[in-house]
Amino acid sequence: MTEYLIYFNQQWVGDHSEEWFRARGPLGMAVVNEMKAAGVYVFAGGLEEEDGPVFSADATTGTLTFTDGPYVETKEFLGGLTVVDVADEEAAKMWAGKVAEACGWPQEVRRFKPLPDTR
Repeated sequence: MTEYLIYFNQQWVGDHSEEWFRARGPLGMAVVNEMKAAGVYVFAGGLEEEDGPVFSADATTGTLTFTDGPYVETKEFLGGLTVVDVADEEAAKMWAGKVAEACGWPQEVRRFKPLPDTR
């Protein structure tokens, strides 16, 4: 099995009413429950926008520094993500399609690199 990241940038969501968003929640949870039932669910969650803490950790200078705010000033930021552990790319596409349909906005998919053998 291989782990895939299914994610979206908040800017892909678009402008919708609160009622529209509330209607999407049960659709998204249905897909998460389907993933759990299929045994492919690893993790899923949306990120807080303005209210949550945002900070960066940087050790590139040899000294660990924490800075409030995003590392890079950008208009795009990660809005949410799902991790699935599936047999192949076709299965990852199928789950990404279900997430995209449930959420109502595009999703991008990337495969995680295999963990190194530490035996």
